[in-house]
Amino acid sequence: QEQLRESGGGLVQAGGSLRLGCAFSERTFRNYVMGWFRQTLGKERSFVAAISRSGELTYYADSVKGRFTISRDNARNTVILQMNGLAPEDTAVYYCAAKVSYSALPSESEYAYWGQGTQVTVSS
Repeated sequence: QEQLRESGGGLVQAGGSLRLGCAFSERTFRNYVMGWFRQTLGKERSFVAAISRSGELTYYADSVKGRFTISRDNARNTVILQMNGLAPEDTAVYYCAAKVSYSALPSESEYAYWGQGTQVTVSS
C-alpha cells in the first residue's frame, strides 16, 4: 500500500522558517503530481501548493505565494515545502498528497493518497 509520510514540523517564531519533507513509498513517484494542504482546528483543509511530475510547474495559494516554495526530488521520492516568513496564521497541520493529473490542483477530492500530517506552530 502506497504511503506518504511528512516530516519537519515544529514550533517557530513569527518571521522564521521551516522545511517540510514528504516521502512517498510509491516506486513510480515521478508519475504523480504532489501537493501540500493545511488544516486548522475547526476549519476545512485548504490548498497550499502543488508541483508537476517533472517539477517544472508549480502552483501556490495566494496566501503563501512569495513565501513558500515547493520542490521535488524524483530520485529520492521526496517533495519539499520550504516555508519562509512564517506568520501565526500559518499555524496548522500540514498534509502532503498525491494525484495523477496536473489539473484541479486545489481540489482536495482529486488527490488519491494522503499523509498523516505534521504540526506547524508559529508563535507571535
